[in-house]
Formats: sequence, C-alpha cells, structure tokens
Amino acid sequence: MSRNDERDVVRRGYDLLSYHYRPDDAADGQYAPWLADLHQRLPASAAVLDLGCGCGVPVARFLTDAGHHVTGVDISDVQIERARRLVPTGTFLRADATQLDLPPASFDAVVCLYAFIHMPLADQPQLIKSIATWLRPGGWLLTTVGNTAWTGTEDNWLDGPASMWWSHADASSYRSWLQQAGLTITAEDFVPEGSSGHALFWAQRPPGRPGPRHVRGFGGD
Repeated sequence: MSRNDERDVVRRGYDLLSYHYRPDDAADGQYAPWLADLHQRLPASAAVLDLGCGCGVPVARFLTDAGHHVTGVDISDVQIERARRLVPTGTFLRADATQLDLPPASFDAVVCLYAFIHMPLADQPQLIKSIATWLRPGGWLLTTVGNTAWTGTEDNWLDGPASMWWSHADASSYRSWLQQAGLTITAEDFVPEGSSGHALFWAQRPPGRPGPRHVRGFGGD
C-alpha cells in the first residue's frame, strides 16, 4: 500500500465514521487532566496548533474556552466541517499534517493526540523536527504515540462501513526522535487501551535556545 493509499484509508475512515467515533457532545474524558495541565503551562491567549484535531472536541473546544487561539489541522473533510461548527472561534484547516509548511516559532504549544499513529511511519521523524521549529522557545509538545511498533489495517472499523490504518514505532524510537529534534522530554507515561496502549510525552523546546533548522514542507493538500 502506498503512502497516498494509506492516507486515503484514514481520510475515508474518519469521513464515514466521524460521528460514531466522537459525538458532538462528547465529554473531555481522559483528555481533561492533560488539557488542564497544558493550560497551566501556557501564557494567556496562547497560540496552539492541534494536529489531528478531529471534530474539535475536546481539545480545541477546551483550549478556546480557556482563552487560547487554536489552529486545528485534520485530513478528514467531515471532521474539519464539524470542528468549524462546534468550535467557531478556532481556525481549522483540512490538510495532511506531514505536508504542512508553517512559520518558525509561531506556536506556544503543539498538541497531537492519537494522530501520529495514523501517519506513514517514514514521515513521522521529519514531522517531529518540523514541530520543534514551529514551537516558540519554551513551547510545549503534548503527544500520544505508539508504545510498541505495529503497522496494520482493520476492516469494519468500529463495526462500521470503513477500514482504518495505523503505523507506529515503539516508545524508545519516539523518545529518540524527540531528542534528535532538540526537544527536552519532561515526562513520559503509558496510557492503557485494551490489551495494549500508547505512550504519552510532554516535550519542551528549551527556552532561549534556537531549534533545528526549519525545513520547508509542501503546504496543505
């Protein structure tokens, strides 16, 4: 399966099953303590990039309600349409996160929850490097990634009429990629899910220290 085919599986899956995956009135759930913690780390009216923002709930909704300025990016047209409706004060772009070209030092935080795992593995280290350039000195990355390496497709995802595709490395690989990008890991946790789980990282661009050289992407698709 090519990278474009993989992206199409993810896009179609979330287009078809967006409401089944998360309803409009979904609670903050497991995200609540993470987002509350992030809010405490941010300056007032911070600029936050939400990669894989989905329908805008709960991340963009929570952070805009807290007074921050959120830019959300998602590959699914349906998810972005819902996000614009559910979080009208946010800015939402339908784009492939791995092909974004954003100005350096333009965000106080980047949030990427349960999104890396739907991106081609070969593109993930470069995206982490790009994120490091998009963060302002002292800015934060909050992300969930794979805990063990796995790539595969599930048919009839969520018992619906679509497939879903995942690809992720193990936690030690992500730890290395974050450090190579010039980010300081301040915390790492295991988030259980069923018989496995994910790794959650808090990583910071060091205050007052330049990040890695900005590498241009290809723009939104």
